[in-house]
Parts: sequence; structure tokens; C-alpha cells
Amino acid sequence: MKTLMLTAALAMLAATPSLAGDAAAGEKLFSKCKACHAITDASGADLVKGGKVGPNLFGVVGRTMGGLEGYAYGESLVAAGAAGNTWTEELIAEYLVDPTAFLKKLLADDAAKAKMAFKLKDGGADIAAYLATFQ
Repeated sequence: MKTLMLTAALAMLAATPSLAGDAAAGEKLFSKCKACHAITDASGADLVKGGKVGPNLFGVVGRTMGGLEGYAYGESLVAAGAAGNTWTEELIAEYLVDPTAFLKKLLADDAAKAKMAFKLKDGGADIAAYLATFQ
């Protein structure tokens, strides 16, 4: 019986994805994000050159959702921030899989939608870990 329970517990652990991302892998994956996003520090120096369609991702981990001054976020992301939500590595990873589904779930609102249409099937935790290095 103990062997069966131990085997079942090990199988569950093996099936549980790790929430810890790999920043080095995320740096490589971030090339997909650079079409719309840059990482620019407070002095204005581009740490990672990228597009300006999306918000600057410097300091995004710990930032209020929809809270970067000067960027025109969608209503749903602004509502998420107004409700007190802040970005964590885990939430960024979840958001990247399907931004609109994430906001619908977070806000419990089937009408919620994201301006970001890009979806990242795999590697969200790695990109989140990479973004966490820019604080």
C-alpha cells in the first residue's frame, strides 16, 4: 500500500509543471515579444530594443496591471489593475498563454478582452523569469 501511494505521489509530482522559469531560455524566447515590446529603463536607455506598440516591460513584475503611465491599455486590463491586481511571474506566464481567457477568468467577466492578440503556448514561465531580471 505504501509503495502504491508513493508511486502515485511521484507520478503527480512528475506531471506537475514547474512554475519556476529559466531566465536564459526566456531571453531567447523574448525575440517573439520584441516586435511589440521594448525594455527601457527609467533613464530612457533601451536595455532590449523592441517595438512601441505594447507597453515597456521594464519593471513589469510587481507593477499594477494596466498601470504604466502613458500607455493606453485596454479597458479590461485597466479594470484588473483597479481591482488591485499586480503582475507576478506566475500571472505573466498564465496571461501569455491566452490573454483574453486570462482576463475573463481574472475578472469573472465573459465580455473581458485583451488588446494583445499574441498567444504563447509554451515558455511563458521562462519569459516571466527573464522579465523579472529587469527591475
